[in-house]
Amino acid sequence: MKMYYDADVNTDVLEGKTIAVIGYGSQGRAQSRNMADSGANVIVGVRENGSSWNLVKEDGMTVKTIEDAAKEADIIHILLPDEIQEKVYKEQIAPYVESGNTISFSHGYNIHFGLIDPAEDVNIVMFAPKGPGSMVRRTYEEGFGIPGLVAVERDATGDAFQLALGMAKACGLTKAGVLETTFKEETETDLFGEQTVLCGGITELINAGFTTLVEAGYQPEIAYFETCHEVKLIVDLIYEKGFQGMWHDVSNTAEYGGLTRGNRIITQEAKDGMKQVLSEIQDGTFKKQWADENATNGANLKEMRAAQEQEDIEIVGARLRKACGLQKDD
Repeated sequence: MKMYYDADVNTDVLEGKTIAVIGYGSQGRAQSRNMADSGANVIVGVRENGSSWNLVKEDGMTVKTIEDAAKEADIIHILLPDEIQEKVYKEQIAPYVESGNTISFSHGYNIHFGLIDPAEDVNIVMFAPKGPGSMVRRTYEEGFGIPGLVAVERDATGDAFQLALGMAKACGLTKAGVLETTFKEETETDLFGEQTVLCGGITELINAGFTTLVEAGYQPEIAYFETCHEVKLIVDLIYEKGFQGMWHDVSNTAEYGGLTRGNRIITQEAKDGMKQVLSEIQDGTFKKQWADENATNGANLKEMRAAQEQEDIEIVGARLRKACGLQKDD
């Protein structure tokens, strides 16, 4: 494992270069402001008069159309949703990319799966914060940062890795440390983590626990507290102290019960399912399914979202979060 910190970065690497951040969502807004506050020359490319156009101005950033930003930039940092990057790149960015430019990302999806393929004389790099945009910005303002990843897919100019490190430093990541990886490793592990643990796995586990208690006759509000609300408390302990630190901080009863029963829930069948999910990521099955989904304008995704909203745990949870002051009316 190789970690890089502030002292490992050539402080002059971004001097004289213009960085165009394409997109102004959670990550785009945080990363562009951090880099600008660090002294980098940053412009933001978004759809003219779109929803982000005025917000960029209000934040004191320089806003341009995507095409104009791409024309002006030495480094084009693409932070659009995965599903639209290919189209935007081909139509609004690629015509203006010049030899020696750098194309940068915070997720390797479109490069790893061959959806975006810049010319051979262009750098392809990535620096990826391991946290949401709100935390990227908040920790920077607090004088620190969050950990991240850095990778180079193509080094056409001989300094691509230092350019990636330079942006990571300007974003605040090298204060916490960045780990060197590859586009393949970042993409496949990121998708796997989202699907099996962080998003897909944990919501299914929580809902299964909630449903089990409710079907056994317990109050749904109590079931929600026990299987959903307290998840954050446990995850925070694991985040701060690891498994052993978490076990130390919970009761002996909880520790014994968890250590003797957990493997009856996450069985070999569950692990086999994880292996199958990973295989589908590696062989391109998921990429094709996601492309097919987007070809229908997300028809299945919209149906699944609507169904999720009607889940008992969502209805009970919304009521409880409001009653406890954890969720405000929009």
